Amino acid sequence: MDVREKLLNAALEVFQEAGSRGATTRRIAQAAGVNEITLFRHFGSKSALIHEALRAAMGRMEAARLPDEPRDPAGELTVWCRAHHAHLMGARAMIRTAMGEFDQEPVMGTCAADAPARFAVELAGYLGRLRERGMADAAVEPSVAATMLMGALFSDAMGRDVMPQLYTYAPEEAPERYVALFLRAIGARPAHEAHTPDINDGAGTDT
Repeated sequence: MDVREKLLNAALEVFQEAGSRGATTRRIAQAAGVNEITLFRHFGSKSALIHEALRAAMGRMEAARLPDEPRDPAGELTVWCRAHHAHLMGARAMIRTAMGEFDQEPVMGTCAADAPARFAVELAGYLGRLRERGMADAAVEPSVAATMLMGALFSDAMGRDVMPQLYTYAPEEAPERYVALFLRAIGARPAHEAHTPDINDGAGTDT
């Protein structure tokens, strides 16, 4: 591992434990096994280092890809949501810390939201393709529906250990349960049961 990578990993670890105020350059440098001069030479400032560490960590979050040609919404979305939920669970300490810093450092929240934003765009596109192919109700608004499903996954990952009384099912069961309810809400059906959308069905332009 090179010095830059060591500093990024150390910054993320210290940030998760202590927030940006507690993540001093001295503490980060010690965690990385380098001196502070090296830290500044590579990143210029503590803020730049933490921002890049957050973006790098979120950039490593890669969910299973949703297909360009949907065939089985239940199977495809379940695989995708399991991967996304697992990533959120693994990154929840970092995301919580970044969210807690949002009022003072809005860019922290923006860094932590990069990957979820990408996933939301991908999911909305997939839901739009379901609608276009008659595999979901014509009135479905893809971006709204995507926000709803991702909101369920996000609140589960962030809040399960804080409010365990709300979650009577195991985290491993959560994605499949959310997907099943979501599919009923949007009237999803597999490709072999699809109907050709009519121009008067009321489909919007939201994709």
